[in-house]
Amino acid sequence: MEQKFNSKTNGLDLQQLREFCEREGEDLLYGKGKQMERQGEPARWFAYVVEGCFKYDTRGGEGLRVGERSAGVDKEHTTWFSFQGEFVADYPRLLYGHPAKSTIEAMVPSRVLRVSGEQLMRFFGQSIETMELRAIIGEHVLCQFHERYLDLHCATPRERYDLLMQRCPGIVEHLPLYAIASFLNITPQMLSKIRKEITFNT
Repeated sequence: MEQKFNSKTNGLDLQQLREFCEREGEDLLYGKGKQMERQGEPARWFAYVVEGCFKYDTRGGEGLRVGERSAGVDKEHTTWFSFQGEFVADYPRLLYGHPAKSTIEAMVPSRVLRVSGEQLMRFFGQSIETMELRAIIGEHVLCQFHERYLDLHCATPRERYDLLMQRCPGIVEHLPLYAIASFLNITPQMLSKIRKEITFNT
């Protein structure tokens, strides 16, 4: 369960993208609970997280045809996180202003360097090098989603919890347990059982 956009992870060097945000981005502070994107509305923003963290929530039932039913309708699912030193965005939808698939919300007061999708598209069009960077980012995001898919299907609930804690050990201080359970795709009761087993080393 890797970072979606880290300045340098798994050999992917995004320093050039970070420098672009530092040079062209607007320095903004998002208060706790403040939304950067709202599900269903045009995605607009790409930002480097200087301080803080964000969560991605998606409400179930989005896009269902009339007459369809789902147990997940109107239920909010926490699907991703972005932390300090990472990039936060509904990518690649922001490049084209397509409706956001997730609501992106600050979990704590968070400072970002934010650019628009239009700015990012102009940046990618500057040279062959930046066009190649765009392709590499797309491949990286695809790999991350594939790893997430494999985690959900192949890893046990305990393994998924351990992976999350390795990446962001302080997350329990910022999120209620039901949101963490949602991200892990388990029930809150199962999460409580896992935490109890860890506490008592059973």
